[in-house]
Amino acid sequence: MNVFFEEDGSFKIASIMTETQGSMQIESASGKRSKIKTNNVLLRVELPLAGFMDAANKEAETLEINFLWECCSGSDFEQEFGFEDFAKEYYGRNPTPIEAAAIVIKLHSAPVYFNRKGKGRYKAAPAEILKAALAGLEKKRLLAEKMAGFVVQLKLHQMPDELKQKLDMLLYEPDKNAMEYKVLDAAANEQHLSHLKLLQACGAIPSAHDFHLGAFLREYFAKGTDFIGLDFNAEEITEVLADLHLADTEAFSIDDSTTTEIDDAFSIKRLSDDITQVGIHIAAPALGIAVDSAVDKEVMQRLSTVYMPGNKITMLPESAIRPFSLDAGKIKPVLSLYLHVAVNANGDFSVTQRDTKVELIKIADNLRHDTLEPFFNEATLEADSGHPYWEKLLFLFHLAESLEKARGKYDPTKPAQIDHNFYVKDGIVSIVGRRRGSPMDKLVAELMIEANNQWGALLAAHDVPGLYRAQTGGKVFMTTKAEPHQGLGVAQYAWSTSPLRRAVDLINQRQLISVVQNLAPEYPKNSEALTMHMRNFEQTHKNYNEFQTRMERYWCLQYMIQEDIKESLATVWRENLVWLDCVPYMTKVYGLPDLKPGTRVHLQVQEVDTLMMELRTKFLNVIDEPVASTSALPDMDLIESENGDIETLIETKSEIDNAKENNAEAIEESIHTAKTEDMVQESKVD
Repeated sequence: MNVFFEEDGSFKIASIMTETQGSMQIESASGKRSKIKTNNVLLRVELPLAGFMDAANKEAETLEINFLWECCSGSDFEQEFGFEDFAKEYYGRNPTPIEAAAIVIKLHSAPVYFNRKGKGRYKAAPAEILKAALAGLEKKRLLAEKMAGFVVQLKLHQMPDELKQKLDMLLYEPDKNAMEYKVLDAAANEQHLSHLKLLQACGAIPSAHDFHLGAFLREYFAKGTDFIGLDFNAEEITEVLADLHLADTEAFSIDDSTTTEIDDAFSIKRLSDDITQVGIHIAAPALGIAVDSAVDKEVMQRLSTVYMPGNKITMLPESAIRPFSLDAGKIKPVLSLYLHVAVNANGDFSVTQRDTKVELIKIADNLRHDTLEPFFNEATLEADSGHPYWEKLLFLFHLAESLEKARGKYDPTKPAQIDHNFYVKDGIVSIVGRRRGSPMDKLVAELMIEANNQWGALLAAHDVPGLYRAQTGGKVFMTTKAEPHQGLGVAQYAWSTSPLRRAVDLINQRQLISVVQNLAPEYPKNSEALTMHMRNFEQTHKNYNEFQTRMERYWCLQYMIQEDIKESLATVWRENLVWLDCVPYMTKVYGLPDLKPGTRVHLQVQEVDTLMMELRTKFLNVIDEPVASTSALPDMDLIESENGDIETLIETKSEIDNAKENNAEAIEESIHTAKTEDMVQESKVD
């Protein structure tokens, strides 16, 4: 005796070996033995196993499912029924085992028409429900056909219009349940491409630069970068400025040629044969931008100017920058720190007095790095270069060195590092190296550090809270209390010198002005707003810097394409990481032999991909012996360049150096994970 039974949604036939109450041992035509429950059996048949299922399936193919369903309408089978009874009614006689098996196979294959009610039992779907279900199936069929057509188009590198309308989702926030995503995923898998590379091939990503920028803007500037409806009325501060004293000296600034938010300047005035007054003057937007005003609310959303090669997104609207930016030929409000500097017979500098004022000052000149450096560098320190400011600059440089010594950070033997500025015009990038620690850089950095240190001390002395950057035990953090900054060698450090570009500096400037003018501070002790702004700034500033680094890496790759670079020399930094000579770029070289840090190698450039931010190179050969040390290698930990903000460069370098001295193991891990991962590993944005 054989049995026809259902198992796991499919139908089978087998011979009975033994049978007990509720179960039986069976053997299939292939000889496989198994155990089934008796209630799974649908038919007991005397026919041989061989050919039974083939015959039943062939008979089922002759049955028309619509006709079967119509047979149920208005009959006894409109309600729940068993397949054997239905088979007898359908054939008009007792069906053969093959015919009965064919009926149940057909009924079971059409769940839309016949709802299963148990083993071998079914119920015909009501007409209205069947109609809706069939319409749904037809809709799915048509959708499947359309999706298949879209896949074909994508494989031909043609972008369907429907997918174009969902491009933002596909690029930046993929919805895996969306039809458009499924189509893209299927086509990409068939072509062994990433989604982004396929979209690029279809012309949906015409600019890799705009894609990377778009990802950033979508997250941080979803409403756009323009200051729509946000204009600062400079006339409203006329009264405030009228009460300010005009300084009896003129100032000059030193900035990169691309800087438009000029927020620091210097002045020098001889008070006596022994004392020279040096002024550090910072633009004072805090005098005009009121707390919780419309402009202030926007500032506390943006928190910082965003820098990237060839572009920037300012923290303040242009209407609020121009009244305070220290532009040449203008009289502007400033917060000034005056240093009384004495020089003894040995040429040693010392600061004998410090005063802070809120005042007006005339800006005589805006000096620019590119035009100033030829006249003021290491080679021109000994003799007048002919620049009208050479003597003043030399005095400030010597003062800067004395301030650096006072911080305990002066080390003339330390190898110089090279920083890189990126200039982009009409899509063409130039990358200009600049030696860090040059007289011009040191002058600016040290005077800014002095101001941030002294103004932090001023707030602390008057018990007024501010936003400080501190470092103890190697860890850098922000706090509302004055704490030491070991990396810089100062007792406290409050960012205060970039109020046009950083919200923290604007906040600290408000607190400083309240101290100078003997007013209640805008942010009192235990201010929740102050703490909130600090936390928001810390994370946002980090994210902005990561974006700047990413765009600098993009332009490095674009430069390699632009200049058609096929080979490059490089220096091994660690393991398989190398620093390229042709661009300031660190990359992994797979297959690189085990070489000592500092080893010079020759690489072949195999692929440059600005969309996926990938550089593939091949090791060719070693070109010389390892250098004595890695001191000449670029400092990969300095990523907070802030568009040439020398103050931050010096500060960050000091933080890293000090952390290495205090906690070498921890900083090594920190550098490897936080910096190397950000700057080195090829980012994939799919």
